[in-house]
Amino acid sequence: MNKAAIIVAGGRGTRMGTPIPKQYLEIGDKPVLMHTLEIFYKFDQSLDLILVIPENDFSFWEELKSRFDFQVPHQVVAGGKSRFQSVKNGLGAIDWNDGLVAIHDGVRPFVSKEVIGNSFVEAERTGSGIAVVPLKDSIRKLTDENRSFYQERQYFRLVQTPQTFNLGKIRQAFNVTELHHFTDDATVYEHQGWQVSLIAGNAENIKITTPEDMDYAEFLIQKSKP
Repeated sequence: MNKAAIIVAGGRGTRMGTPIPKQYLEIGDKPVLMHTLEIFYKFDQSLDLILVIPENDFSFWEELKSRFDFQVPHQVVAGGKSRFQSVKNGLGAIDWNDGLVAIHDGVRPFVSKEVIGNSFVEAERTGSGIAVVPLKDSIRKLTDENRSFYQERQYFRLVQTPQTFNLGKIRQAFNVTELHHFTDDATVYEHQGWQVSLIAGNAENIKITTPEDMDYAEFLIQKSKP
C-alpha cells in the first residue's frame, strides 16, 4: 500500500523568542526538523516524505541541508497562510490516489516509531488513526460568567500527531472552506461526519514551542544516547 507522511512546519516561532523559527533551532547535533524527518525515514524508508515550510524559507532550508549534510530524501512544498492551507498543499503534492497519509507537526521530533506504525495500522483499518495521551492533572471547565466546573479527566485526551488517514477521505475532507474550529486534521475529517479513531501516543512526543521545551528536548536527546 502507498504511504506518505506530510511534515508541517510553517510556524514563525513567536513564543520561542528567537530570531529563526523553532523548527530550525538545533537540538543535539542538528535542527529540530531534521530529527523529525529522520524518525519517519527510519520507520519506513519507502515513505513519501513531504515537508511543508514557508516558501520564503526554501533557500535557508537548502543551506541547512548542506551545512548538516542531511541526506533523508523528501519533497519540499510551500505552505499556506494557515495550517489548514499548508496541509492542503501537502496533500496536493502526493501523486497517487489510493493509500494512507500521516500528517505530523515538524516540531514533534520525539514521536516513537511504534506510534507511527500504529497510526498507519488503525488508519488502514478504520480510515483514521489519531495519536492521543491521557491527562495527568485535574481539569476544570470555565464559563463566560467566570465560573468553573470540575470535569472528569478520564473522559478527555490530549491530542498529538501523527494523525493518519485514508488519503482519499482526507483529501475529500480538506476540499471545503476553512472553518475556525479546524484546530487540527482530525476536526477537518470529523466535519464530514466521520468518526475518528484514537491510538495511544507517547509522552515524549512534545510539541516544541517554548524555551523550556528546548531544555526538555535536549534532555531527551541526551537520554537517548547509548
